[in-house]
Amino acid sequence: MENPAALEAWLRLTLTDGVGSETGRRLLGAFGLPGLVLRAGRAALEALVTPRVANALCKPPGAAMRTHIDATLAWAEAPGNAIVTLADAHYPRALLNIPDPPLLLYVKGNIALLEANALAVVGSRNATAQGLAHAERFSEQLSHAGLAIVSGLALGIDAAAHVGGLRGPGSTVAVIGTGIDIDYPPRNRALAQRIAQEGCIVSEYPLGMPPLAANFPRRNRLISGLARAVLVVEAAAQSGSLITARMAAEQGRDVFAIPGSIHSPLAKGCHQLIRQGAKLIETTQDILEEMPPLFAAKGNASLASPDWQRSQPAGAEGVGGAGNDDAATALVMQAMGHDPVGTDTLGARCKLDAAQLSAILLALELAGRIEVLPGARYRRLA
Repeated sequence: MENPAALEAWLRLTLTDGVGSETGRRLLGAFGLPGLVLRAGRAALEALVTPRVANALCKPPGAAMRTHIDATLAWAEAPGNAIVTLADAHYPRALLNIPDPPLLLYVKGNIALLEANALAVVGSRNATAQGLAHAERFSEQLSHAGLAIVSGLALGIDAAAHVGGLRGPGSTVAVIGTGIDIDYPPRNRALAQRIAQEGCIVSEYPLGMPPLAANFPRRNRLISGLARAVLVVEAAAQSGSLITARMAAEQGRDVFAIPGSIHSPLAKGCHQLIRQGAKLIETTQDILEEMPPLFAAKGNASLASPDWQRSQPAGAEGVGGAGNDDAATALVMQAMGHDPVGTDTLGARCKLDAAQLSAILLALELAGRIEVLPGARYRRLA
């Protein structure tokens, strides 16, 4: 990480009115590190920026900027907080390859997740119950397969994806469109606190930045940029998720989409993506099979025999396990019968708690012994 004096120069540069990421990179390319930019002199600066911006860069920080810098440096000293600059070794390499990498990243939580093998999961804020179930289940399974789940901490699909990602060792990364000290949306405050403890939250915006509408489409380039591919779960024909998918394609990332009913407005965006070349996804295996080099290169879970089962909670080893776990799995299969059944009914029949039942159902689904139907119902397979 940068030392406080160097970090202060980065903050001065990025907080100067008129210096965005593009202008900042142009100045850095010409003069080197921010300290050299700030000492370059007005005449040299005016060759690259307007006289107003050059003048602002040459002056010492005003009272408001001084207060903001001091507060930001104090924030960065708190445990779990970090500010990563474009010149920092901790800056995620994946973002260095996108067209518009931010100069600074404000990070809360496990910074190592910014270098993890990752999949972005995005979709509608006004998702259906089925869409939420898909997002949570796919994210949980992929997290157990070793992928970090990246999303935007919005209501709906984003929140469900984060919840699923937190259930596996891959964990989750939330890319937000406000200052990292702002709780937005307020309904996701508890989820954000959990992600900060067990995953990672990242923002390119300075502390105190409110939820401005223009910032959210812009942050989508970081959601796709941090990921190997993007999965769109539900999206209307005009949707922010389609912006993320477009940015992913421009960045050379794969785009996946889950199809839905032809009568559902929230399936139209996914169907549009599929017509444009996105890969149609029905199971997590469809995604894993599209990404074999990633697993071979990193030594992650084998597609044939995923390692995630070794880190499942108690009761999850029912498929191929032993003792009480086998007995619980057999009980679930017997209670399921041959007709579709919901989890509430199944739990009542088996007398299992929700966590144990969920783990067993996940293992059975991945083993190909059951299938998931709309409405979060399950059915045995022959």
